[in-house]
Amino acid sequence: MNRKSLLVFRGWCAAAAAVLGFVASGEAAPSAATRDVRPNIVVVLCDDLGYGDVQANFPQGLIRTPHMDRLAREGVRFTDAYSPSGLCTPTRYGLMTGRYAWRTRLQSGVVGGLSPRLIEEGRPTVASFLQARGYRTAVIGKWHLGLNWERLPGKAITELGVETPDQVWNVDYSRPFDGGPTTLGFDRFFGISASLDMVPYTYLENDRVVALPTEERTWPMHPGYVFDCRLGPAAPGFEVADVLPELTRQAERFIEDESRRGGPFFLYLPLPSPHTPLAPTAEWKGRSGLNLYADFVMQTDAAIGQLLASLERSGVADNTLFILTSDNGCAPQARIHDLKAKGHDVSGGLRGNKADLYDGGVRVPFLARWPDRARPAESGQLVCLTDLFATFAELVDADVPAHAAEDSFSFASALLSRPGVPTRPVRDAVVLHSAFGSFAIREGEWKLALCAGSGGWSTPVNFDAEAAGLPMTQLYHIGGADRGERTNLQAEQPERVQRLEVRLREIVAAGRSTPGPRASNAVEVALRKPSLPSQRGRAPSPPVAAPSGARD
Repeated sequence: MNRKSLLVFRGWCAAAAAVLGFVASGEAAPSAATRDVRPNIVVVLCDDLGYGDVQANFPQGLIRTPHMDRLAREGVRFTDAYSPSGLCTPTRYGLMTGRYAWRTRLQSGVVGGLSPRLIEEGRPTVASFLQARGYRTAVIGKWHLGLNWERLPGKAITELGVETPDQVWNVDYSRPFDGGPTTLGFDRFFGISASLDMVPYTYLENDRVVALPTEERTWPMHPGYVFDCRLGPAAPGFEVADVLPELTRQAERFIEDESRRGGPFFLYLPLPSPHTPLAPTAEWKGRSGLNLYADFVMQTDAAIGQLLASLERSGVADNTLFILTSDNGCAPQARIHDLKAKGHDVSGGLRGNKADLYDGGVRVPFLARWPDRARPAESGQLVCLTDLFATFAELVDADVPAHAAEDSFSFASALLSRPGVPTRPVRDAVVLHSAFGSFAIREGEWKLALCAGSGGWSTPVNFDAEAAGLPMTQLYHIGGADRGERTNLQAEQPERVQRLEVRLREIVAAGRSTPGPRASNAVEVALRKPSLPSQRGRAPSPPVAAPSGARD
């Protein structure tokens, strides 16, 4: 029996068990035709939540996360899960499409709140795929994949990246935008355009703003923090501290409404937290005893608890696949060095942070709970956030279209594994990308990075590493004794370096990493990019001694 047939068989077994239960109790049993065994799916994507910020991942951590820890106890905790990028937008693109974002025009950085849509016309998304199979779909939260705003006559904004101060008023906010979530398979959208530090500061619903941003405002950080929101258009009454609670309420309402309706639903909840601006409500300020970031993590955990309670109240918790993860590692703006001095390591012993190729930038918390089908377990399978597309396709017994989800591998076998029953490898390699466009590949226990430094913000940045004469290639045995990526073995293992680089080039050139027809990238992809002095100091962090050579 093949995997898909097995999933269908198990689903019918669950339905039969339910019918027998009704008969035993004397109640009228629903027919097999009316019992829907497809799971509801909830995906919560935290923003900048570090691997070590979830206590189930790093018990030495000092931030209390009881609801995330509950998910880990009751579900499958994946210990080798990766975001495809060390930054926000490219990870969100990968999650939605099952395709690496460096195959698009976005070769580094992120889009801005006013940038045009990144997901290509006609490209299937997780949402459109599930919607076509009877799911009601919603995205509630931070979009950050571009929207086609209506420009004022003769006005323009930047194609990609952060808009300049004189461009943020070049949009006709009274007009609906195009190319948003409702054109990409979502029945409903409520949220914000991009990060909470990016304009416009107003809620969006479906294809327009909820309230016109007629004021010009910014939100300074807590005294002593160096990262502010950008000055720009804001709706009257819009406050950043209100956003997480409002999104949580909207998500609870969607769960409860769809549970009453009875059909399967897909809720994608990309939270704006604990990303800057660090905006815990008054109830949560100071609760961690560490700093504002830790307070915001705790409030985010509480929001997870509210969602779990909503599923239970609605009677659908058992047949809901609930996934919690993060778009990348924790950012330096969380004052991570101060936290470390107090005894909390946001990266949980991994090297680096947000934006980097080091695992602290790209290895992320990944917890998956499905009480009806998935037994509590820990999985060391290599998975990537691009894998959600293929996994959901297998769970609903549908084929992935030939020209979609080119970098998505199903992890259903790991999710539904049974004690003593070996599971096939989900994937044997994952390609990683940094803020400044550097590449790495993880294959088995080995990781190859094609740059001299972190590829991102942590020391040594690429420019400084090159100036210091560090090798332009890094090879780490992270599955062995070097989890912290401190011993560069590129000089000792040139054959492995060559083989992994060839593998990476083949994945890039093929336009896909999964079996299927050859695909194409939108632009020519350069595996090694020049480092620039302007890339130094993009994020605050105190100086840390860089390695003096290839090994340390």
